[in-house]
Amino acid sequence: MRKKIKGRVWRFGANVDTDQIIPAEYLVTASPEELAKHAFEKVKPEFAQQVKPGDIIVADENFGCGSSREHAPRALIGAGISVVIAKSFARIFFRNSINIGLPLIEASVDAEEGDELEVDFSRGVIRNLSSGAEYSFKPLPEFLLNLLESGGLVEYTRRELEKLNKAQA
Repeated sequence: MRKKIKGRVWRFGANVDTDQIIPAEYLVTASPEELAKHAFEKVKPEFAQQVKPGDIIVADENFGCGSSREHAPRALIGAGISVVIAKSFARIFFRNSINIGLPLIEASVDAEEGDELEVDFSRGVIRNLSSGAEYSFKPLPEFLLNLLESGGLVEYTRRELEKLNKAQA
């Protein structure tokens, strides 16, 4: 994960639940690429066809509420979403996302669909390049940046164990 990213905004409101992110009938696979084909298909049918790697989701409060399935953040990763910025997240969605390597930022950002944002994870700054507005958030700690860069908790742990095994050999 780069410490600074730019991306186009997909705008959502409040209380976006996991069934809106990935409808239940597609939970037969855990493949991020397959799930991405159906992301938001009932609320934003154009999303799966128009989303591009590096795009950013900006939402209001309680993003990811509902069922505690990992399929929702997996679908967003498969779609190429680089970060989700929301006023608040459902706690289980937050934990699932971090565990599988999807960066989340709690911040209130004024952005419209299609705006371009620049996010600096280590400085805690979001710049709306379309409007010129700037927003602050608590910078992500180095440990979390490393965990996200590794692709989530499992990959991070695997890498750390490999380092430990090499050091002990």
